[in-house]
Order: sequence, then structure tokens, then C-alpha cells
Amino acid sequence: MNRTLTRIRSHIRPRHGLLLLLLLYVVLTQQLPSWGQWYAQHLYPGIAYVLSAFSALFPFAIGDVFIALSIAWVVLYPVYAVVRRKQRLLRALRKVGEYLLWVYAWFYIAWGLNYSQPGFYARTGIEPAEYSKEVFLDFADRYIDSLNASFTPQPLTDKRLIRDAAVEGYNRIASELAVHRPFHPQPRVKTMVFTPLISAVGVTGSMGPFFCEFTVNGDLLPNQYPATYTHELAHLLGITSEAEANFYAYQVCSRSSSQAMRFSGYLSLLPHVLSNARPLLTQEEFEALAGRIRPEVVEAYEQNRLYWTEKYSPLIGSIQDWMYDLYLKGNKIESGRQNYSQVVGLLISYEMRQKGQTH
Repeated sequence: MNRTLTRIRSHIRPRHGLLLLLLLYVVLTQQLPSWGQWYAQHLYPGIAYVLSAFSALFPFAIGDVFIALSIAWVVLYPVYAVVRRKQRLLRALRKVGEYLLWVYAWFYIAWGLNYSQPGFYARTGIEPAEYSKEVFLDFADRYIDSLNASFTPQPLTDKRLIRDAAVEGYNRIASELAVHRPFHPQPRVKTMVFTPLISAVGVTGSMGPFFCEFTVNGDLLPNQYPATYTHELAHLLGITSEAEANFYAYQVCSRSSSQAMRFSGYLSLLPHVLSNARPLLTQEEFEALAGRIRPEVVEAYEQNRLYWTEKYSPLIGSIQDWMYDLYLKGNKIESGRQNYSQVVGLLISYEMRQKGQTH
């Protein structure tokens, strides 16, 4: 018995105590709503400020490299330890397990505990609106009018102007819509390191949680860039829900003085409006609604869709979709990947609140 205890103690290091404390903090924050709110409002901004400043020193997405190297190490280290170092497999797997626990704690403390903060309606005090055919059609009619009016064949290609417009937009809506102001006046976006693979799964941008850096796909089309940039910036500002990130990106883009920014924002919402319309409307009603969209807008939408379809791999994409759906559901986004299109409900609720305030 004493020999066993001595052996156990010989394997315990101070870092194990720290790891246990971090894991305990993660679990408690996930279970206690007040802790999740405190993390998102008070702890995360400081963490994000430091980590994003550090990651901005590198010209490439260090989070992408970190994930790739971690996967390689987890797979190859046990083989190396057993074959070359003659270690027992159990000992090698124990090291891998400890490493994964550190990564787990780092993920949640660096960014992931934002999943435990109150949702959009609780943060903003906006009441969820009734979602009926009539309410949706009223919203869709106004949306299509704005979409048509925003069309421009000249996209905004100056990425510095897009960055500055995004920062200005988030500073403008921060107080009203309960989102953090940008932590730096010139947030640095990175291009995804593995762009060809990412394009094959249909992902246009991502949030790098380990170093609080946000990335965009290097294959992005010009008219998609502003909406994608503002969407991923929302994630950096602590927004975890895809629907909420879509909402904030739409608010920033649609309020911009740049017509190209506005068009990017309106165009990004079109797939979600159409996907919400199909189950609500008859075929004739759907065709009538879609028929109101300006031909130039339809052409731009189809060009974007065909562009990404050519790059998409159904096999790899379906695996990624399945994994991301599980990831979202495991982090309190119960609707999984369907969460993206729930942005329409957020917009309707917000506009109903605005109407009530003006009457």
C-alpha cells in the first residue's frame, strides 16, 4: 500500500494541481450562469486583449499551426515513445491524455467559456418576436427592398477600409446591442493556413480560440469579404452563437456608409432568408418572393454559390458538418449548424423592438 502511494506521489507534479484548478474553474463556470456572465464581461476582454496582441505579431495564423502540430503529436508521440524510447504504451498515453486536458482547459479559458454567457435576448433585453408567415413576409419584403437598393457591381477591395469600417460599426452598436467594443483599434485578421482544405469543406472563416485570432478563407470572393470579416470579428468579441455573429455582422455592414459594405451584409443574409422562407411559404409564394430580387443580385448570388460548389468536397464536407454540429451542440448551441439561419428570428425580434420604441 505504501509503495503504491509513493509511486502515485512520484508522478504528481505542481502542474497537475494547477491543471486541476483550471479544469474545476471551467466546470463551475459552465454550470453557474453568474460565473459565465462574469467571465464574458470582465475576464475575457483582458485575456483577448493580451492573446490577440501576441498573435498579431505573427504574419500567419498561429492557431492553425498549433492545432495541426497538436494533432500530429497526439497521433505520432505514442509510436515514437514505444518504438524509439522503449517506453510503455500506457505511460505514453498518459502523457497524451494530460496534454489534451491542458488543451481543453486552454480552449475554454482563452475563449470557449463565452459559450456560458447569457444569450442574445437575455443580454439585450429584447423579447423574442412571434414568428408567423405574416411577420416573416413583412420582414422579407423590407429586406429585399434594401438588398436590391444596396447592389453595386464594385466590391470594396481595400481591406484596411473594411477593417476601419468594421471597428467603427462595432463601436457604434456596442452599447445598444450588448457586444464588446473591439479590443484593438486595428484588429488583425489572418488568412487560413490550410485554405485549399478549408475551401473543400465550405468554411469561409473561423475563430482561433487558443490565441484569440480570427481568420478568413484565402479564397473569399470580394463581395463576401466584408460580411465574413465582421462575422468573425464578432466571434473575437466573445460572440459564440453563429446566428448572433450573423446578426452583428449584418448590423455593422448594413449601417455602413459604404454601399459595397452594405451589399455584402445584405447578400450574406440571403441564403438564410430563403431557407426560412421555404418551410413557411407555398411554392407559388416562395417564387413570388424570390422573383422580387433584382436580377443582378440573383446573378451575384448564383456566381458565389457555383464558385464554392466547385471547391466543395461532399465527403470531406459532410464529415466536417457532422463534427461541427456535434461541437456546437456540445457547447449549448442546441440547434447545431441550423443555428446560422436563426439570425432571421433575431433580426425580426430586433426590428419589432425598434418599431415599438418609435410608436
